[in-house]
Amino acid sequence: GINAEYMGHLLSVYFFSFFSMSTAPCKIDRSHLSGFNYALVKLSDMPDEMRTEAKETVVTAIEKFPDNYEGASKFVKETMDKKFGASWHCVMGEGFGFEITYELKHLMYMFFGGYIAVLVFKAL
Repeated sequence: GINAEYMGHLLSVYFFSFFSMSTAPCKIDRSHLSGFNYALVKLSDMPDEMRTEAKETVVTAIEKFPDNYEGASKFVKETMDKKFGASWHCVMGEGFGFEITYELKHLMYMFFGGYIAVLVFKAL
């Protein structure tokens, strides 16, 4: 069989090589998404006028805060609060799921740029 000292050496080599990997952020190639420079509403129960306002607000926020989803979400939330009363929420990102309770006729789920998902809703 394999002795314990040899096994310990194998484990230390494995862990060393595993943890010595690069920690540099991955560069994601999104060149194939260049054609998706528009807003695509996937789900909404908002009245047309409210949906248009919300969609334009989201696009403005993403253009104003590129690569800063927190800043863009805050902008959307504050703008929607001013236009339609409190209390709006905005979730923005590249990979998330959701299950929410919201006020009827106050929900929009959309995509922008092919990979940014945005959920805007008014809480109960």
